Amino acid sequence: MIYSQVASLIKQARQVNILAHVNPDADAIGSACALSLGLRQLGISSRMFVGQEKSIPENLLSIPQANRVELFGAADTLPPADILISVDCGSLSRTGTAASSFEDFTGHTINIDHHATNPGYGSINLVDASRESTTVVLYELFAHLGVELDQSIAHGLYAGLMTDTGSFRWGSALMHTMAAELMKFGLDTKQIAEDLVDLTAADDLQMTGEVLSNLQIKAAGSVNMAILQVPHRIIASHSQSAVEKLVDFVRSLDGTNLGVVCKEMAPGYWNISLRSGEIDCSQIAMQLGGGGHVPAAAFSARGTNLAVLNQLFRVIERECP
Repeated sequence: MIYSQVASLIKQARQVNILAHVNPDADAIGSACALSLGLRQLGISSRMFVGQEKSIPENLLSIPQANRVELFGAADTLPPADILISVDCGSLSRTGTAASSFEDFTGHTINIDHHATNPGYGSINLVDASRESTTVVLYELFAHLGVELDQSIAHGLYAGLMTDTGSFRWGSALMHTMAAELMKFGLDTKQIAEDLVDLTAADDLQMTGEVLSNLQIKAAGSVNMAILQVPHRIIASHSQSAVEKLVDFVRSLDGTNLGVVCKEMAPGYWNISLRSGEIDCSQIAMQLGGGGHVPAAAFSARGTNLAVLNQLFRVIERECP
């Protein structure tokens, strides 16, 4: 029912603003771009925004229409629109500097997402936690909208699906069925994977070695953690995609059941990524003001790296005694 309701509302619009989450990944940008292209088919104009002043990762520009995504600073104002749609934003804070504009918007706000911890901050919430990515949610929504897939739309949908399933390592049978359908539009899946997952610069590879050399193994409660810490000097001088790849090294490390990557996004401000095949990461992250999925979640905190880790340890000891 909610898919039909959202589709009916969108069809009445003439201008739509689309918000992807800060520090966007392929699901966020792929969702925004696929949605924008789908709306164009319906004769609906749209503009896409990310609520930050920092440029989006260069590798995401391989997604069709990603060059149209606009940065939205703290002093900026969204243009007039009939509807404001957020995609892949698990909470209002994930809209970044556009959060207040989202709250103040007088028209319909549609929250399209797949994170189970999404609190439902839109006036209408299409949050389907059974889907592997937000692009999978859009894939179903397009059927209700009457949007016909083409190569560009399929590229955006596939980008989010592939990356949010760890290159199809977890998810339901639907991810394979959907991937097969999207590949019928002539996608170069090898190149998409290289653009979004494999491509690495020499200095990023050296950075990876530096960070990995300081790997820590810590225990809290019944949990053994593999921990990587990425100081701000590294965040500031290396690509976002290279930094985000670090979590793959601790996702399934032998002898541990939780991977933790602490990224100092600004001096004293940390984003902590959690990955596990055994532990509900979303519940741990929620206790610390974050959210996400069972196998993958994140939260943010301020303080020293030791203070932030101690917060995490206390929650884990309580949740996983």
